[in-house]
Amino acid sequence: MTSVLDLAPAAPVVPVVVIEDAADAVPLARALVAGGLPVIEVTLRTPAAPAAIRAIADEVPEAVVGAGTVVSPDGVGHAVGAGARFLVSPGWTDGLLGAMRDSGVPFLPGVSTTTEVVALLERGVTDMKFFPAEAAGGLPYLKSLSGPLPQARFCPTGGITLASAPAYLSLPNVACVGGTWMLPPDALTSRDWGRVEALAREAAALAAAS
Repeated sequence: MTSVLDLAPAAPVVPVVVIEDAADAVPLARALVAGGLPVIEVTLRTPAAPAAIRAIADEVPEAVVGAGTVVSPDGVGHAVGAGARFLVSPGWTDGLLGAMRDSGVPFLPGVSTTTEVVALLERGVTDMKFFPAEAAGGLPYLKSLSGPLPQARFCPTGGITLASAPAYLSLPNVACVGGTWMLPPDALTSRDWGRVEALAREAAALAAAS
């Protein structure tokens, strides 16, 4: 199975999107794709999320849309049924991990401790989300994991900014980062898709230079 971390080698910044109105999904996705960020995580934090994922999957074929904040086996089924091409969870249990494995799509289970990383490696999972990145130790923590656990690869998410993203991406065990800085609330509220596209382009250029 293709890894989530292998979906974004050319644009290793993954926008983490919270969509309140499914009607915004397609223009938002098109703005992100136009800015060079085609891998989009839509979080399952709102009632609109499944419809938003379905709309992007149906109408923006150049986007790779996935579901984030997947926290239950039922959530796995709903996300994949809506068209999610990958799954991201903030943490994991054996039940959730089994459902994600059985889904047939790539997945990133979330970790924030060394014990969780080792437990996933024991279960044959090498690609993980590190969350909440800044609160859980940030750059120093991930750097310290690369020595004893070089087989683990991460997508850190949580508190990462335009300024801190390059340092994360420079780590040998970081394949991509997730963030929201290219999605400022005022731009989403005003539906300023041009601004979103410009911020996405800035993020994509930053990642390419790291």
